[in-house]
Order: sequence, then C-alpha cells, then structure tokens
Amino acid sequence: MIAQKNTKAKPGMIAWEVTRSCNLNCVHCRAASSCGPYQGELETAQCLRLIDDIALSARPVIILTGGEPLLRPDIFEIASYGTKKGLRMVMATNGTMVNDQIAKQMIGSGIQRVSISIDGKNAQSHDAFRAEQGAFEGAMRGIEALKSVGMEFQINTTITSANLREIEEIQNLAVSLGAAAHHIFLLVPTGRGRDLAGQAITAADYEETLLWFHRQSMTCPIGLKATCAPHYFRITRQHKNKTAKPAPKPGGHFHESTRGCLGGITFCFISHTGQVQPCGYLELDCGNVSKNSFAEIWEKSEVFNNLRDYSKYKGKCGHCEFIKVCGGCRARAYEATGDYLAEEPLCLYEPKKM
Repeated sequence: MIAQKNTKAKPGMIAWEVTRSCNLNCVHCRAASSCGPYQGELETAQCLRLIDDIALSARPVIILTGGEPLLRPDIFEIASYGTKKGLRMVMATNGTMVNDQIAKQMIGSGIQRVSISIDGKNAQSHDAFRAEQGAFEGAMRGIEALKSVGMEFQINTTITSANLREIEEIQNLAVSLGAAAHHIFLLVPTGRGRDLAGQAITAADYEETLLWFHRQSMTCPIGLKATCAPHYFRITRQHKNKTAKPAPKPGGHFHESTRGCLGGITFCFISHTGQVQPCGYLELDCGNVSKNSFAEIWEKSEVFNNLRDYSKYKGKCGHCEFIKVCGGCRARAYEATGDYLAEEPLCLYEPKKM
C-alpha cells in the first residue's frame, strides 16, 4: 500500500494573482479576465503585509501574475518590497505592455525572471489564441525590451489541439529568441478554458507530447519544464535509462527536476482577493490572508493536508507506484468528477497491481 504523507511541506513557489484585470481576453484564461476593475483586490498595504507574513515562515519564489500584473500601478513597489525581504520575485505577463521603461523598472525592483506567454508559432495562431490582433507583435516587442536590459525570460505555452502541431516550432522560436527556458502547460478547462474543452488534447496525444518533450530535454539548449502535466515526471522515470543524460541548463532553479502536481504540497495560489488555493485552476477556498496568517492556512488547511496525504487519493492514482512523483492533476480531476482526490482523467498508465 502506498500511504505516504508529506507533513513537513514548505511552500517553494507561490503564484500571486495581484490583479484580475487584463488587457487581453485570451480564450484559455482560467480567470476569464477582462479589463476590470474587480472588487475586493488587495490594497498596497495589504500586499506588503502579506509579503511580511510569507517571509516569516518561508522563502518561496513569488510569481507576480494576473490577469496582467503590469496593470497594477503599485506592482514595482510590491516587487521591490518582496526583494528586500529576501524573496525571489518573478513575473508572468503577456508581454504586450513591456517597453524599455517597464523593463528597467523590472530590473530596478529586483525581479529575476519574466515569463512571456507565446501560444502560436506566428502572429496568426498566437493572436487567435489571445483574441487580440497585434498580441504576438506586442509580445515580441516586450521580449526585445527585456533583452535590452539583460532580464532573464522564459516562454510559456498552453497546449491545446489547436496548437499541438506547432509546439516544436514554438520551442524553436523560444530558443532563437534567447529564452532561458520553455515551459509547457497542458490545458485545464477552467474559466474561459471550459469553452475549449473540445480542444483539450486526448490522453494518447498527452502521452505522446510529454514523451517528445522529455526527449527534447536531452538535447535542447534551454531549460524545459512541463506544468499541469504531472505524468511527465512518471514518463521521465520510465525512460531515464533509455535516453542520454541531459547537459546542465541555464536557470537551474526552474529546471525540469521537480514533482508533478505541486498544489498544496510545495506550491499554492493566492487570488486577487487574498483567497488561498492549491493552484489557480483549483478554486477551493483554503483560507483568506486578510483573515488568517499565511502560515496558518498553509499548515492547517484541510484541503492542503488531504493533498499531502497520498493514502487519500482515489482510483488508480491511489495505488499507483508513481504517486509521489506524479500525483495526477488535481484540478483536472476536480473538473471531471467534482472530487479533487479522484484519479487523473487523462492518464493512460495502468499501475502495477499492489
């Protein structure tokens, strides 16, 4: 029986939705973000207190995300404060608002890496995904601005059936642009992404894509990481003796060597209103930082503690020998069944009988 409980988990990474407002209307957006404004967003003083609170118990990477975080006028005050507290501050943006001045402010505030989302090999496919003509050109300008000030950046790509056949070309684009890494995200149908349920790739394509990505990691000159694709870490272990050992990659802090689903284990999400969740795609209220300390929520949340107790996982996930390295996508399980501890619905692997 695989009954393992991670009782000493500390947050290694926190995605913080500093605003839900966005200048784009991307078809896959988990938050269905638009221009806003949104009621109840944490004010500057609350944000700084939250950083104090987090820093008391941990030193995680803080991903400033949204919506579009650059729409928040105090974003660099927040980033600078986190940097002074010894936290590694990074930012996730669509890139269209990044210019030379913004890039310099990023450097000045101590932001250490910026992710830019590119979901198509060219303007035609990317702009369709982003539902905004000119989004691709804007992202490319933003990347050039980041490069001009020496800011490290990575490319993030959400994979659906619409862009699946472009993934290699998008990766080649990331390399040619000088990205430090390429991170792929397998669509989780939440928010506007529910309307793309028909574009979710099949379990077979899922497996084939992740195997391809693993092979790419052996030779690709930049760091590769799969997110919302926990089977990847089962696949890497199944094939670790069949492929050459990869060369060290730049930006090792974000290298592929990690676990599958991190939600509630070493990762969590904080919404624009302060609600703490296992991840942005799994909207379960685990507590609010305006009412309780972050440490209290992290340590005492029933949902988090259930996620850390592998003996509570159900279906084939519950007796899979790869449970500790994969875990299945809890958000995908929840969307499919209403139970975040149910088995991952897009996994072909059949565990060995225990």
